Amino acid sequence: MELSHILILALIQALTEFLPVSSSGHLGLIGYLLGWDYQGVTFDLALHFGTLMAVLIYYRRDLTTIATAMLTRDRSEQGRAQQRLGLGLALGIIPAAIVGLTMGEATAATLRIPALIAVNLIAFGILLGIADRASGKTRNIFSVSIKDALVIGAAQALALIPGTSRSGVTMTAGLFLGLDRHEAARYSFLMGVPITAAACAHGALELYKSGEALVWVDFALGAAVAAIGGIACIHFLLQFLRRLGLMPFVWYRIVLGLVVLGVVYLR
Repeated sequence: MELSHILILALIQALTEFLPVSSSGHLGLIGYLLGWDYQGVTFDLALHFGTLMAVLIYYRRDLTTIATAMLTRDRSEQGRAQQRLGLGLALGIIPAAIVGLTMGEATAATLRIPALIAVNLIAFGILLGIADRASGKTRNIFSVSIKDALVIGAAQALALIPGTSRSGVTMTAGLFLGLDRHEAARYSFLMGVPITAAACAHGALELYKSGEALVWVDFALGAAVAAIGGIACIHFLLQFLRRLGLMPFVWYRIVLGLVVLGVVYLR
């Protein structure tokens, strides 16, 4: 791959994986608008690995505390809260795994249509805005029950459709359940760990089966840029939510969706 392609795709992945605007939708649209071919399984794996590292690094203390409570079977009130949180995050992967296995790669490829991406950007953007306005915004992540976790996990499964946004749809579900904006984003990022790890494992398996050559320089550079950019993006979003909320992202999604529909129509 050309260096410019690597840097642009990795930065887009880093920004849009965590902002509620759809990484798969933006990657699909940039290829459509610039006439680029699909970047391939190898680079997809690099991008997902990079954003996984971003979450693991940024939330290393949260993840270490949850893992320690679960492994030591801490029976204190705080320990049980951490265990419930960890179990919910783990169970949240089930709906997306079921949908992903049922859908298959062929069906997923047919959904990468610019017009469908645009419609999803608009529709789920409006839904995010409604959730942001309607939410009580009083709960934290330790109040999330197993039932709540499965609801958010079911919403996460919708992100397999490009233009939906995994972070956006899980934040939407969290807000409807009454989570504070900051806590909804925090829970969304933590829930992304198991599903992104599963996506990396699946990508590695597909790479092995395809026999596609692994260009280590491209892989390392793409993963590094996605990781560094992802850490910066997580920090930015959490600060942004405290000051301005989610409505700027809602309007961005609507405007981008309308622009894409216009481009598709004119072409």
